[in-house]
Amino acid sequence: MRKFEVVTGFKDKSINLPKRATKYSAGYDIESADAYVIKPGTIQLIDTGLKVDMLENEALMIYPRSSLGIKKGLIMSNAVGIIDKDYYNNPNNEGHIMIPLFNFGQQDAIIQKGERVAQGVFQKYLITSDDESSNERTGGFGSSGQ
Repeated sequence: MRKFEVVTGFKDKSINLPKRATKYSAGYDIESADAYVIKPGTIQLIDTGLKVDMLENEALMIYPRSSLGIKKGLIMSNAVGIIDKDYYNNPNNEGHIMIPLFNFGQQDAIIQKGERVAQGVFQKYLITSDDESSNERTGGFGSSGQ
Protein backbone atom coordinates (compact mmCIF):
# COMPACT_ATOMS: atom_id res chain seq x y z
CA MET A 1 0.00 0.00 0.00
CA ARG A 2 1.30 3.44 -0.92
CA LYS A 3 1.12 5.96 1.91
CA PHE A 4 2.76 9.06 3.27
CA GLU A 5 3.39 9.33 7.02
CA VAL A 6 4.85 11.93 9.37
CA VAL A 7 8.28 11.02 10.80
CA THR A 8 8.47 10.70 14.57
CA GLY A 9 10.39 13.93 15.21
CA PHE A 10 7.74 16.00 13.41
CA LYS A 11 4.54 14.52 14.89
CA ASP A 12 3.88 17.69 16.90
CA LYS A 13 4.61 20.16 14.06
CA SER A 14 1.25 20.14 12.19
CA ILE A 15 2.60 18.47 9.05
CA ASN A 16 0.12 18.06 6.19
CA LEU A 17 0.24 14.81 4.25
CA PRO A 18 0.74 15.37 0.50
CA LYS A 19 -2.34 15.64 -1.68
CA ARG A 20 -2.96 15.94 -5.39
CA ALA A 21 -4.46 19.29 -6.43
CA THR A 22 -6.91 17.81 -8.96
CA LYS A 23 -8.15 14.36 -9.93
CA TYR A 24 -5.80 14.35 -12.94
CA SER A 25 -2.71 15.67 -11.14
CA ALA A 26 0.18 13.23 -11.35
CA GLY A 27 2.07 14.74 -8.44
CA TYR A 28 1.42 14.92 -4.72
CA ASP A 29 2.24 18.42 -3.42
CA ILE A 30 4.93 18.35 -0.72
CA GLU A 31 5.23 21.18 1.79
CA SER A 32 8.10 22.59 3.81
CA ALA A 33 7.96 21.58 7.48
CA ASP A 34 9.73 24.79 8.60
CA ALA A 35 10.50 28.33 7.43
CA TYR A 36 13.85 28.99 5.73
CA VAL A 37 15.86 31.85 4.31
CA ILE A 38 18.10 30.60 1.49
CA LYS A 39 21.03 32.90 0.70
CA PRO A 40 22.09 33.42 -2.93
CA GLY A 41 24.50 30.75 -4.15
CA THR A 42 23.71 28.32 -1.31
CA ILE A 43 21.91 25.00 -0.95
CA GLN A 44 19.43 24.41 1.84
CA LEU A 45 17.98 21.02 2.77
CA ILE A 46 14.27 21.58 3.32
CA ASP A 47 12.69 19.30 5.92
CA THR A 48 9.30 17.92 4.92
CA GLY A 49 8.61 15.89 8.05
CA LEU A 50 7.46 13.07 5.77
CA LYS A 51 8.35 9.52 4.89
CA VAL A 52 6.69 7.28 2.32
CA ASP A 53 6.00 3.58 1.97
CA MET A 54 5.28 2.09 -1.43
CA LEU A 55 4.95 -1.12 -3.37
CA GLU A 56 7.87 -3.19 -4.66
CA ASN A 57 9.29 -2.03 -7.99
CA GLU A 58 8.13 1.52 -7.32
CA ALA A 59 9.97 4.72 -6.53
CA LEU A 60 8.78 8.20 -5.63
CA MET A 61 10.24 10.80 -7.98
CA ILE A 62 10.56 14.24 -6.41
CA TYR A 63 10.32 17.19 -8.80
CA PRO A 64 10.46 20.91 -8.00
CA ARG A 65 7.26 22.91 -8.33
CA SER A 66 7.51 25.06 -11.44
CA SER A 67 6.86 28.26 -9.49
CA LEU A 68 10.10 27.84 -7.48
CA GLY A 69 12.36 28.81 -10.37
CA ILE A 70 10.10 31.48 -11.82
CA LYS A 71 9.04 33.23 -8.63
CA LYS A 72 11.87 32.51 -6.18
CA GLY A 73 15.03 31.76 -8.17
CA LEU A 74 15.26 28.25 -6.69
CA ILE A 75 15.97 24.86 -8.23
CA MET A 76 16.48 21.43 -6.74
CA SER A 77 20.22 20.90 -6.54
CA ASN A 78 19.84 17.25 -7.56
CA ALA A 79 17.36 18.04 -10.40
CA VAL A 80 15.13 15.06 -9.52
CA GLY A 81 15.09 13.20 -6.24
CA ILE A 82 14.51 9.47 -6.18
CA ILE A 83 13.04 7.91 -3.05
CA ASP A 84 13.54 4.14 -3.04
CA LYS A 85 11.23 1.74 -1.24
CA ASP A 86 13.96 0.75 1.21
CA TYR A 87 14.54 4.39 2.25
CA TYR A 88 11.34 4.05 4.32
CA ASN A 89 12.10 3.58 8.03
CA ASN A 90 15.87 3.32 7.44
CA PRO A 91 17.91 3.36 10.68
CA ASN A 92 19.60 6.74 10.09
CA ASN A 93 16.67 9.09 9.59
CA GLU A 94 13.47 7.00 9.48
CA GLY A 95 13.16 7.78 5.76
CA HIS A 96 12.71 11.54 6.21
CA ILE A 97 12.25 13.14 2.79
CA MET A 98 14.35 16.29 2.41
CA ILE A 99 14.37 18.63 -0.58
CA PRO A 100 17.74 20.26 -1.49
CA LEU A 101 17.05 23.73 -2.90
CA PHE A 102 19.71 25.91 -4.54
CA ASN A 103 19.24 29.68 -4.75
CA PHE A 104 20.53 30.80 -8.15
CA GLY A 105 19.09 34.29 -7.69
CA GLN A 106 20.65 37.52 -6.47
CA GLN A 107 18.63 37.88 -3.24
CA ASP A 108 17.51 35.82 -0.29
CA ALA A 109 14.71 33.36 -1.06
CA ILE A 110 12.15 32.81 1.67
CA ILE A 111 10.30 29.53 2.15
CA GLN A 112 7.39 29.58 4.59
CA LYS A 113 6.30 26.65 6.74
CA GLY A 114 3.55 24.85 4.82
CA GLU A 115 4.66 26.25 1.46
CA ARG A 116 4.49 23.70 -1.35
CA VAL A 117 8.06 23.24 -2.60
CA ALA A 118 8.00 19.96 -4.54
CA GLN A 119 5.76 17.32 -5.99
CA GLY A 120 6.12 13.56 -5.73
CA VAL A 121 5.15 11.20 -8.53
CA PHE A 122 5.04 7.43 -7.98
CA GLN A 123 6.61 5.44 -10.81
CA LYS A 124 7.02 1.76 -11.55
CA TYR A 125 10.48 0.67 -12.63
CA LEU A 126 11.87 -2.43 -14.32
CA ILE A 127 15.05 -4.41 -13.75
CA THR A 128 17.19 -6.38 -16.18
CA SER A 129 16.97 -10.18 -16.46
CA ASP A 130 20.56 -10.52 -15.18
CA ASP A 131 20.15 -8.17 -12.20
CA GLU A 132 21.83 -9.66 -9.13
CA SER A 133 21.52 -6.85 -6.60
CA SER A 134 21.02 -8.25 -3.13
CA ASN A 135 22.49 -5.41 -1.05
CA GLU A 136 20.47 -4.02 1.84
CA ARG A 137 20.21 -0.30 2.64
CA THR A 138 22.27 0.58 5.70
CA GLY A 139 21.55 4.28 6.06
CA GLY A 140 19.61 7.34 5.06
CA PHE A 141 20.14 10.30 2.73
CA GLY A 142 22.83 9.43 0.14
CA SER A 143 23.82 6.16 1.80
CA SER A 144 23.50 3.79 -1.17
CA GLY A 145 26.57 5.37 -2.84
CA GLN A 146 28.88 4.72 0.11
